[in-house]
Amino acid sequence: MMTIVCQPEGMSKEQIKHLIERRLPEAGLEETALKGVQLFRVTEPVPCVPAVYQPTVVAIVSGGKEAILDGQHHVYDSGKYLLCPMTLPVQAGAPQASPENPLLGVMISLEPRVMRELALEIETATGGFGRPQAKAASALTLAAWDRGFAQALLRLLDLLDDPVDAAVLGAGRLRELYYAVLRGEAAAAARQAFGVGNDIARTIDYVSARLNEPLTVDDLADHAGMSRAVFHRRFKDATRMSPIQFVKSMRLNQAAMKIAEGKTVSEAAWDVGYQSASQFSREFRRAYGQTPRQWRHAAPAGPL
Repeated sequence: MMTIVCQPEGMSKEQIKHLIERRLPEAGLEETALKGVQLFRVTEPVPCVPAVYQPTVVAIVSGGKEAILDGQHHVYDSGKYLLCPMTLPVQAGAPQASPENPLLGVMISLEPRVMRELALEIETATGGFGRPQAKAASALTLAAWDRGFAQALLRLLDLLDDPVDAAVLGAGRLRELYYAVLRGEAAAAARQAFGVGNDIARTIDYVSARLNEPLTVDDLADHAGMSRAVFHRRFKDATRMSPIQFVKSMRLNQAAMKIAEGKTVSEAAWDVGYQSASQFSREFRRAYGQTPRQWRHAAPAGPL
């Protein structure tokens, strides 16, 4: 009869740290054999800069990281992991990283289909199907590393030493990690985005795919199947921004990322729906305190 030994959360976290240090002895970002799983090591300060987070979990085992959404700062380290349950325009960085105190961690992309299936199974199993939430959960959520999350993450990363294990067992171990998130401290935010009634998350997917098209609040409310007033209120509860603020932030952040990757200012502006280069430059400077061309030369490299 097999005996399963449950490790304390701290022990699992230390093993994850050693695993990342072994695979990344120098600063860098590793795309692993597990779909959507990246390891990173940052040894120089990275200021908070525009980024677009997809549905993601970020777990830190050394150092600290920061994400800013609509002026609200989310600073986290090895005590908390970050859940971003929907596509969001943020500013992110690691201002305190150094060779003596490197930032080490894992980014795990969340597969919406699997998260929805698990959320539905949990709601059905717990009798919570269709139960309305009393309060909207925060769009970016910090959650404690409980034993379930730490062990699920360690079991997932343990697969990296064997390509066959990663190929055969990876999907199941990712599902186990997703389950730990849906059952942990970030459960309310995760279920709000992936459970029954996830209209706002689906609307954000709709926006993300159409940034270069005209978008109005009425269009988005119709897509969500709500009145304009109800949609506006629910959208702001979920994202901390009005629908118009959100669309503008998404466009500007996407453009900033495209410019940092080498696109011209006019190409980036056109790609995200701006018809006027001068309007784009004005709004970019208002948002980030510098012109798009100044940003091109100042944009930092490294995982955000």
